[in-house]
Amino acid sequence: MVTIYSQQSIEGATMFRLTQIIRNLFIRFEAWFGVVLQSFANLFKKFFGFFAKVFGLTSPNYFLESTEVQDTKQTKAEQPTATIQNSTTDTPTTVPRRANSKLDNYYLNMARDVKKN
Repeated sequence: MVTIYSQQSIEGATMFRLTQIIRNLFIRFEAWFGVVLQSFANLFKKFFGFFAKVFGLTSPNYFLESTEVQDTKQTKAEQPTATIQNSTTDTPTTVPRRANSKLDNYYLNMARDVKKN
C-alpha cells in the first residue's frame, strides 16, 4: 500500500516535529539545570552547615539565654527570707454601698407616673 502525501501535509508535519523537538530540548535543559543547581545548593549547604556547627549555631537554645547568665548587679548567694505563717484567717469585710437616693427617687416617681397613666 502506497500512501501519497501532499506537500502541505508534509510541511505541517515537519513544523509539528520541530516544535516537539524544541519542547523536548527545553525540558531536558530544564532538568539538567535543576540537577546541577541542586548539587551546587547541596555543596553550599554542607559548607555553611560545617561553619554553623563549628560556631554552635545549630544548638536548639542558641537564641535563648541560659539560666546561668545573670545580671552583673545581681548576687548569686541571696539570703533566704523566713516566712511566718499567720494562724488567724482574715475575713474581708465589705462595706455596702450607700444607695443613691436621688436616683432611686427619680425612678420610683417615674414608675408611679407610668402606673397612673
